[in-house]
Amino acid sequence: MAVTMNDVARAAGVSLKTVSNVLNDYEFIRPATKQKVLDAIAELGYEANLTARSLRSGKTRMLGLVLSDLSIPYYGELASRLMTVAASRGYRVLVEQSGGVAGHELSALQGPFRQLTDGLLFTPLTLDVDTIAAHQGIKPIVMLGEHIADPRFDLVTMKNAEAAEAITAHLLAGGRRRIAVLGATAGATTDSPGLRLNGYRKALEAAGAEFDPALVVQCDWRRDGGASAVGSLLDSGVRFDAVFGLNDVMALGALHELLVRGIRLPDDVAVAGFDDIDEARFASPALTTVSPGMEEIAERSIKLLIDRIEGVETASEGLHIEAGFELKVRDSAP
Repeated sequence: MAVTMNDVARAAGVSLKTVSNVLNDYEFIRPATKQKVLDAIAELGYEANLTARSLRSGKTRMLGLVLSDLSIPYYGELASRLMTVAASRGYRVLVEQSGGVAGHELSALQGPFRQLTDGLLFTPLTLDVDTIAAHQGIKPIVMLGEHIADPRFDLVTMKNAEAAEAITAHLLAGGRRRIAVLGATAGATTDSPGLRLNGYRKALEAAGAEFDPALVVQCDWRRDGGASAVGSLLDSGVRFDAVFGLNDVMALGALHELLVRGIRLPDDVAVAGFDDIDEARFASPALTTVSPGMEEIAERSIKLLIDRIEGVETASEGLHIEAGFELKVRDSAP
């Protein structure tokens, strides 16, 4: 026979209401009383009926997180931080990997995944803002990143252009004048590649350095993409004395290819990235990069979403938040 809440209440010597309060994480419970209930739950092996509880309350205390590709280190590290912050607020996070496929992104908005969660942290790559608005439903959504910047939606993002300008200015201050950029997309201006390329160009202009399109190489935002891009530059004879990967994994791929080719780092070529993933600190040489405020992004996006869910934040228009950034100067570009 299944253990019930009444069984837990009798074993702990408390009321049924007290057991319910503990299960729902009610804050005004004496620690000793809460511990008695938790001990009884553990001893009896009680399992809460989450479905019944959510039907009664209308809440699951689950947040949805939709990212394109968890094999990308930045996304994996961000997901971990979001889960930690959510847990501190009594919520759990369900993660969906969209693969940048429109159908998968749409199902996250209106399918079973959405029904299981009280609110959504969303990084769409393919759906446009009007499609999202038409299918968003009544549950809160907080956008992550720069793909959807619209007053109808809450947004938490990073200072892409400003941070890219700062890391480029650092390379220029170190005497570099031919800085190759890896990962830019031709004609893009408002997505991550476009914003970071804009920052790069602004730093060149401020330093009186010439912009050379031959130094801008489009490639996949992966290690092999960065390695191939630098290899093509070397093979083509294009001169460069620094590499700026628009994310760390491209920069790490470039760093590896340069070392394999016998290029001295940072004497001949300096290398910098963007994201400050854990691996950047342990590369050899350690990677100079931008830390784009991942902790702040996690803290503020979770807070904003839960405040919307719980009715603490009631602004009719979306709130737009930009996290701060910090340069991490290491041996690859001192």
